[in-house]
Amino acid sequence: QVQLVESGGGLVQAGGSLRLSCAASGRSFSTYAMGWFRQAPGKGREFVASISWDGGNSDYADSVKGRFTISRDNAKATVYLQMNSLKPEDTAVYYCAASSRLLTQRSLAGYDYWGQGTQVAVPS
Repeated sequence: QVQLVESGGGLVQAGGSLRLSCAASGRSFSTYAMGWFRQAPGKGREFVASISWDGGNSDYADSVKGRFTISRDNAKATVYLQMNSLKPEDTAVYYCAASSRLLTQRSLAGYDYWGQGTQVAVPS
């Protein structure tokens, strides 16, 4: 069992930056690939970024490529999402997820554990 707790969300002006954190507890964090997803009001949950168990590989949705960076610190059992050049369309609840499949995953079905989410709002 893995418990995930996101933090770092908030209200930021367009063009600004935020860094989300996801702290994990429970079974060995370093054996899981990690991902970030988001869900805007009235829309489905969508893939944002993923990182492999060792941090050696990462993957991004086209909509955030070049603006967002996913990273992890296995010693701290934490994964991060650095978000730069934020846009109003980035407004959503952001969720952290853990996958036992080790490698990067884009599908929601590829993840075993989910956090409760943290709100990011970028007003237009």
